[in-house]
Amino acid sequence: MKAFSARREVALALVVYGLYLVVRAVVLCGEGRARARRNAERIVAAEERLGIDVEPLLQRAVLRFSRTVHGLNVGYAAFNVTLTVGWLAFLYRRRDPAYHGLRRSCQGAYLAAQPIFLLFPAEPPRALDGFVDTMAEVSGLDLEHRLLVRLYNPVAAMPSLHVAFAVLTGAAIAERAESRAVKRAAYAYPPLVSFIVIATGNHYVLDALAGAALGLGARRALGSRRRLTPKGDE
Repeated sequence: MKAFSARREVALALVVYGLYLVVRAVVLCGEGRARARRNAERIVAAEERLGIDVEPLLQRAVLRFSRTVHGLNVGYAAFNVTLTVGWLAFLYRRRDPAYHGLRRSCQGAYLAAQPIFLLFPAEPPRALDGFVDTMAEVSGLDLEHRLLVRLYNPVAAMPSLHVAFAVLTGAAIAERAESRAVKRAAYAYPPLVSFIVIATGNHYVLDALAGAALGLGARRALGSRRRLTPKGDE
């Protein structure tokens, strides 16, 4: 069984986050935002060619219900990451061997996205004409505030790490769930997160698809190989 060391876990988290901030700093130097906008327009053009440019239509539909949109904004800003961190903390506290596989997968997906963020920075839909920044216009939270924007990469739309983490967390919860209802909810979680990030204008459909692929790839490459034995086979 692998050892559980809080000091090591904190150090790993800081190193991974530090690399993310280094990529952010490099990308935003000079003409970074202009390049990110051009890449965002390329994503929109690609979706139009594929016939999957549903983001404006989806936004128009949900914006009719301001309370719902506010709830989606809260989900985007807090719930998604909180659930992933919370499940990891739950496993760690129980000294569950599954913790290491999920942590490796999450950090692996996070690291694997950095070269893409560096080479293909992309503005989120909310920064383009024809889209609505629901966080600012409905919930009054400016993600581009000079203090807040220092903590994250504002041109890291492709792929969606929200969706990647949702895939990893949903699969990890479903793997352990004994209740059929909990298992179904866990499997429904990634599609729900995809809906949230698209409806709030923070990601494109292609971002969500790429994020899902990233999560699945990280789980297959780095996740736990442990399989639960069905009760009937014990």
